[in-house]
Amino acid sequence: MKIRIKFTKQGPMKFIGHLDVMRYFQKVMRRAEVDIRYSEGFSPHQIMSFAAPLGVGLTSNGEYMDIEVLSTMNSKTMIERLNQVMVEGTEILSYRLLDDSDKNAMSIVAAADYLLTFRENYKPRDLDGFFKEFLEFCNRPQILITKETKKGTRELDLKPLIYQAQRQGESVFLQVCTGSRDNIKPELVMEAFYRSRGEVYPPFAMRIEREEVYADLGEEGSRRLVALENLGQDIE
Repeated sequence: MKIRIKFTKQGPMKFIGHLDVMRYFQKVMRRAEVDIRYSEGFSPHQIMSFAAPLGVGLTSNGEYMDIEVLSTMNSKTMIERLNQVMVEGTEILSYRLLDDSDKNAMSIVAAADYLLTFRENYKPRDLDGFFKEFLEFCNRPQILITKETKKGTRELDLKPLIYQAQRQGESVFLQVCTGSRDNIKPELVMEAFYRSRGEVYPPFAMRIEREEVYADLGEEGSRRLVALENLGQDIE
């Protein structure tokens, strides 16, 4: 059976890199006595994959991992069992059954929501003016940047990859393209904006939190984003 788990990454856990998070959850599965499936061969390992690794220093309320199990109890019981062995900063939010034909989360990620909030010492004096200028920047017909890749550099238009940009109180909400082909980080958008003002984006100026991760179920030429959590069903 395929299971999709949604979890948070908060507090000191934001400083833990992806490989260590993976090792941590392998231990969690053993401590919670999850009947997880192991690969075959000389070096068996737990069948586990993550949707989109989160950058070090970022927090999240919407991280996802997929596992395969040989047997399971209901969702409520499994959430309780897992949370009993979790450390501070991580919490299981949902435990949902997928169809056998469903693709793993890593391969279907298409977008993500982020909330960006200025740290107190970096907050602009004119916050209203800053946000107004930033949203105007995001609404430009074209936002060209030079992006570093494994094969060198390439020119990239950020505009079609920014799905939503709006102010939420003293924060900025961004929904951006996320995936294996065009993985746009919110920091990249901010860096481009500061560069357009002739300034350098201070790397620690904002607290960045990921709120949700989506798959795109739309037909070619149209976008229909669905939260990864909603592709599974609770086990009663």
